[in-house]
Amino acid sequence: MSQEYQRYYVPAQSVWPIIGAVALFMIAVGAGTTVQQMDEGGGYGQWILLGGATLLIFMLFGWFGNVINESMSGMYSEQMDRSFRQGMSWFIFSEVMFFAAFFGALFYARMIALPWLEGGSNNAMTHAVLWPEFEAHWPLIKTPSGTETTAMGWTGLPLYNTIILLISSITLHMAHVSLETGKRSALNAWLFFTIVLGVCFLFLQVEEYIHAYQEMGLTLDAGIYGNTFFLLTGFHGMHVTLGTIILIVLFFRVLKGHFSQDNHFAFMAGSWYWHFVDVVWLCLFIFVYVI
Repeated sequence: MSQEYQRYYVPAQSVWPIIGAVALFMIAVGAGTTVQQMDEGGGYGQWILLGGATLLIFMLFGWFGNVINESMSGMYSEQMDRSFRQGMSWFIFSEVMFFAAFFGALFYARMIALPWLEGGSNNAMTHAVLWPEFEAHWPLIKTPSGTETTAMGWTGLPLYNTIILLISSITLHMAHVSLETGKRSALNAWLFFTIVLGVCFLFLQVEEYIHAYQEMGLTLDAGIYGNTFFLLTGFHGMHVTLGTIILIVLFFRVLKGHFSQDNHFAFMAGSWYWHFVDVVWLCLFIFVYVI
């Protein structure tokens, strides 16, 4: 029995990739120039950075708007839907590798570099010459210059944020179930609640950073511990910000009547991303805050 032919939609040439490339180039140049001109208040680099960010936002609205219009017009077939699923799966896999590199750096610093510096194989004199007071323990809250900081515990704000993200995964799952069962009012409520939880997480993380800088002395200058802490939590915060924006876009699309019980891959893709961010936070909470 022969399979029924499925038309594969091929979009017309688009200017959006070129605009996106220009925007990313401006962001890279602007960010680098701003760092170089920090003593001058950022100089002209901050304007290049702002222009690139504005152009990137314009590109995202335009490009995704085109994709949404094509999908709502019925131009996509099941084959196209499978392509979207594969693309989102590879994107999340690349994000897994992204965070794996950072967790790998944390593992190397804690499990390999510290014992080696204290007198590992063929290295009995390194710390005695360069850092006589060095002790191999984690977190390393003292730098060779003598600067000391305080380790971030897992109770308080980190624990609250963990609970918030766990609840947000449940509420987003309930929103997904409501969509599949055609309960639009419940869908609106659960999705809105998930967005509120995401915003709360970001607010508490900002509060945590303020507390770390002003009261704990935990800054980017606080040695390897401060570097890895802000690297992991900062990039995760960026992903939560992106995930919250995705959920807000999905919420407005739901209000406009988009998505059906059988055709809602955009909503599913946003859910995949949010659950991925939650899993990363659980790993981060255990290996950065608890252990």
